Formats: sequence, structure tokens, C-alpha cells
Amino acid sequence: MEWLNDARIVITVLGFLCFLAICFWAWSKAARNDFDEAAMIPFREHDRPETNNNQH
Repeated sequence: MEWLNDARIVITVLGFLCFLAICFWAWSKAARNDFDEAAMIPFREHDRPETNNNQH
């Protein structure tokens, strides 16, 4: 069952490489603009619902 241990090692290394890739992507300057734009979404939304001022 040595192949099972080899498979576990490969999966662990691939998982770690994926983790590092996500970390580098998250901290990259290319992603910063998208994150800054997403961070401003709550401030663009209206806090109060629209009201109809044409009431008689």
C-alpha cells in the first residue's frame, strides 16, 4: 500500500500549492481593484427604501 502514501503526499502538496496560489492572488495588485470596488458596495446601496411622496 505504498501507492496510498504516495497519493496522500501528492494530494497534500497539491493542496498546499493551491493554498499558496490563492494567497498570492488575493494579495496581488491585480485583485486589489476588484476588492476595493466590492468593499464599496454597501455604501452605494440606499439604507432606506424608496418612498412615494405623491400621497394625498
